Amino acid sequence: MAVTHFALVSHAHGDNIVAWRYGQSISVRQFLADVRRLAAALPAGDHMLNACSDRYHFTVGLGAALLTRKICLLPPTHTPEMIGQLQVLAPDVFCLSDAPHAINLPGFVYQDAFAQGPADVDLDEACEIPLIPGNQPVADVFTSGSTGLPQPHRKTWGSLVHSARAEALRLGVDLSLELTKGRPYSIMGTVPPQHMFGFESTVLLPLQSGAALHAGQPFYPADIVSALQAMPRPRLLVTTPVHLRVLMSSGVSLPALDLVLSATAPMPLALAQSCETHFSAPLFEIYGSTETGQIASRRSAQTDQWELFPLVTLTPHDERMWACGGHVEQVMPMNDVLEPIDNHRFFLHGRLEDLINIAGKRNSLDYLNHQLLSIEGVRDGAFFMPDDSDHEAVVRLMAFVVAPGMSPADLQAALKKRIDPTFLPRPLVLLDALPRNSTGKLPREALLALAKAQQVPARPKGGPDAG
Repeated sequence: MAVTHFALVSHAHGDNIVAWRYGQSISVRQFLADVRRLAAALPAGDHMLNACSDRYHFTVGLGAALLTRKICLLPPTHTPEMIGQLQVLAPDVFCLSDAPHAINLPGFVYQDAFAQGPADVDLDEACEIPLIPGNQPVADVFTSGSTGLPQPHRKTWGSLVHSARAEALRLGVDLSLELTKGRPYSIMGTVPPQHMFGFESTVLLPLQSGAALHAGQPFYPADIVSALQAMPRPRLLVTTPVHLRVLMSSGVSLPALDLVLSATAPMPLALAQSCETHFSAPLFEIYGSTETGQIASRRSAQTDQWELFPLVTLTPHDERMWACGGHVEQVMPMNDVLEPIDNHRFFLHGRLEDLINIAGKRNSLDYLNHQLLSIEGVRDGAFFMPDDSDHEAVVRLMAFVVAPGMSPADLQAALKKRIDPTFLPRPLVLLDALPRNSTGKLPREALLALAKAQQVPARPKGGPDAG
């Protein structure tokens, strides 16, 4: 059977803009020349840790890896433990970087490929867009570790292209119209390109939709606003609920957007509506997983129903839902509680691991977190259920909260009005900030470290508070 090939970039002309970097535009012609130059300089080895922090450098690195048939490793962190896991998985792995780092791997510095100054480039060759086999392995993307040890999942070029094109279509009648008018979207992200959401929506989506990516990854509200203002409209902001909450409460003057895209955590209705009002733009939320990639979306300010991407289906089996079809090449179990509405829509009720049972009463951490974050004055917060490793003790829910000016008693009183007393956290710990990662997630290891730092022993079973 013949193998289908897909273009590295879908832009029609070599002079089209593929990226914005420091206020300067980068053409498809220049991008392809950079890809070929880096590909020629990369060291041997079939596996590359793409640790470039500049999103344009990361994308050039991805293109160079495709040309040299290297597999990009995209772990959630660069801790010594994670790097050790990579070395076991791929002993020949080296690190591509564009800034000083402490990663203990053989390395190659991105800038070294261009240290000799501009090279003579055949313009005809530079405009020739490479075609990549659809079955070529591209990346091992790792789960975030929010529920345990990060696990790798391999992605092929064909599955990634189909995913990006499905996303463009979903977001996308307006996107297609803008392209025909010669006004491609400028896409900026606050999430790193190494994360599955950032990889799909800030790297692959621009490459496969004719849009232009922003090279930076601004974090502070003023930097986000400055970066957005430096890009021409139409503008698409790819971000998370955590980043949006900080941005909306910062007091900075927000620029007009044409589309906002969020993922990594459920979007509260009030926050979605506030964002649409302030940005004068629709906000879409993406649902998916590292294992499947993005598979559904919703207009969060208008509905709590998710709509599957074209050709993707959900099938119940063994008390959970399984996804397949479209860009999901293998049948994959979903780690969330999904309630089908029909063949195309479903409700999301939180993660399977988030379901808790205390004294015969059931709830989910997602619901409890929603109630906590809905309290006026709470800037951030998360419930946490420690492991029930001690069978002689009753495990208690904990909560870690950022709420300047509020006391634990204030918060407990507010929670009593919202949740069953059985699920009140004991203890409730006030912090200056939560240890969220670059995508706004709270890895379980980080929450476990916070819990251990409290050193609150569980109560003996059968004691006064047991039940």
